[in-house]
Amino acid sequence: PTGYMENSISYSAIEDVQLLSWENAPKYCLQLTIPGGTVLLQAANSYLRDQWFHSLQWKKKIYKYKKVLSNPSRWEVVLKEIRTLVDMALTSPLQDDSIHQAPLEIVSKLLSENNNLTTQDHESIIVAIAPLLENNHPPPDLCEFFCKHCRERPRSMVVIEVFTPVVQRILKHNMDFGKCPRLRLFTQEYILALNELNAGMEVVKKFIHSMHGPTGQCPHPRVLPNLVAVCLAAIYSCYEEFINSRDNSPSLKEIRNGCQQQCDRKPNLPLRLLHTSPDLVSQEATLTESRLKPVIVTASDIHVEVERNNTANQKMTANVGNDSEPNLIDCLMVSPTCSTMSIELSAQADRILGCYVEILKMLSDYDDWRPALASLLQPIPFPKEALAHEKFTKELKYVIQRFAEDPRQEVHSCLLSVRAGKDGWFQLYSPGGVACDDDGELFASMVHILMGSCYKTKKFLLSLAENKLGPCMLLALRGNQTMVEILCLMLEYNIIDNNDTQLQIISTLESTDVGKRMYEQLCDRQRELKELQRKGGPTRLTLPSKSTDADLARLLSSGSFGNLENLSLAFTNVTSACAEHLIKLPSLKQLNLWSTQFGDAGLRLLSEHLTMLQVLNLCETPVTDAGLLALSSMKSLCSLNMNSTKLSADTYEDLKAKLPNLKEVDVRYTEAW
Repeated sequence: PTGYMENSISYSAIEDVQLLSWENAPKYCLQLTIPGGTVLLQAANSYLRDQWFHSLQWKKKIYKYKKVLSNPSRWEVVLKEIRTLVDMALTSPLQDDSIHQAPLEIVSKLLSENNNLTTQDHESIIVAIAPLLENNHPPPDLCEFFCKHCRERPRSMVVIEVFTPVVQRILKHNMDFGKCPRLRLFTQEYILALNELNAGMEVVKKFIHSMHGPTGQCPHPRVLPNLVAVCLAAIYSCYEEFINSRDNSPSLKEIRNGCQQQCDRKPNLPLRLLHTSPDLVSQEATLTESRLKPVIVTASDIHVEVERNNTANQKMTANVGNDSEPNLIDCLMVSPTCSTMSIELSAQADRILGCYVEILKMLSDYDDWRPALASLLQPIPFPKEALAHEKFTKELKYVIQRFAEDPRQEVHSCLLSVRAGKDGWFQLYSPGGVACDDDGELFASMVHILMGSCYKTKKFLLSLAENKLGPCMLLALRGNQTMVEILCLMLEYNIIDNNDTQLQIISTLESTDVGKRMYEQLCDRQRELKELQRKGGPTRLTLPSKSTDADLARLLSSGSFGNLENLSLAFTNVTSACAEHLIKLPSLKQLNLWSTQFGDAGLRLLSEHLTMLQVLNLCETPVTDAGLLALSSMKSLCSLNMNSTKLSADTYEDLKAKLPNLKEVDVRYTEAW
């Protein structure tokens, strides 16, 4: 009979498969031998015929091995069949993922149904299937088997020789651990097994280095996100016991406010804001022995930070109990009370936590990985129980310190919160934050790097004044130059409205040599500013080409420019640094920055101070969307030239919507053109 088959033929019924090769045989045919006869299958061409031939042979053998391995009698025979199965998969001309996956699934099922295997049997099977694992991920059940082996025999050579290339492949490829959680668990157990070796974390460090590569740039973009995902999952598992009992655990807000349970809330410690008395003649007396005279109460719910040091607690309690005035150091630690949860991890969980926090430290040491790592950790992807655990936050502090030391804005900007109203690492590690365990050194470091880039803005200073003024004053009192600069900027930009607070800031500045010097410089700048802004001088001014920031500063300090309305800096060498001088021009309405090096940081500063600016030329400047978006607050702008900048179409549409008076816009040679 010819035509289509009326009934299907099961693979198990096929006894033999052959290519027809005799003379005058039908073209492109296969001969299947079945009980009771043969069947000829004719393909359209020789390529398709060969595909059928190898596929049928593969299926036939797979059914055979499934049958043999489903009822194992002697493990010597089983091991031999597994090796033959692996060889067949490796030598098959078929190109399909299932060719290598099918043998792994057969072995996986075999192992899941036989739990009485010896350790030697385990290792023999792993070694037998190792060639298939070089280019294929292990199935879920096989991952369970590998995890068990890592836990029970972490020092086995199989872990190093067989599992290492498997884990490297998992980390280098685009892996969705959400869909394949057992692959992530296997990677976790493998790393923990490395940590159990004699060299411990040194072996783990070498593995991380092998994943990064010897060059300064890791060639595999998926390695870091996958490693971070493994670390986060492992750290989460350490606190699972506490997370599962969250009915009795406090919220992060309660932790930050110092209460573990509703009934455990500590009584408020009232505190009056103070400033130094004029009759104090010695800085030594101010810092140590002298008491301060109360002037006025400016807030009713300010609390003194409850320090972890018991001696400090006793001293503070004694002061409150005796109704004596607190000294300036006590006064300046103005922040919510802070304590940590009592969390005791098991020995196993503590070992896991130590290993994976150490890996995060290692990742932060690679310059090319640090920007992506900072971005991944910016949303604080840890459970609140971890953030309340003193050991965890103390160990993680190294990573945050590395972010704070990195001069790249894309790194240290991740210290701030993802969005308004949400805490970031900056808040958690600043005095009063749940993770702060020092006297503000890390806080000072974070503020220093943020102020040194593009965050010297009114908005950032205002947030410090509202939330961290006490710690800033305390650190300034101890001679921290960054905090002294912060306080001077708060006075210079009129951030502080309250006169008593201003007086206290001035007293703090005058208490140290560096503060006194910078305050005197501030006073000099204020006098120069008054002279600069005094009515008079030209209405139009053009700087010669090749002029620098220093040239502009010298020019503006030479007389009065209160009438200056039009300033052209076109084709000069000025940068964003000159913005600090431009914002002092009260009458400025037209500013030409064509072909300068003026960037995003300068634009942010201009947008906060020169709100009356009407004409702005940014043609051929290095500004980007990050700085151009700040112009949306300059409602008086009616002419804006962004020709040949890195303006995007979305930012252009946003500016048009937020600047109602904008009539003339030049966006040629930009994405928005």
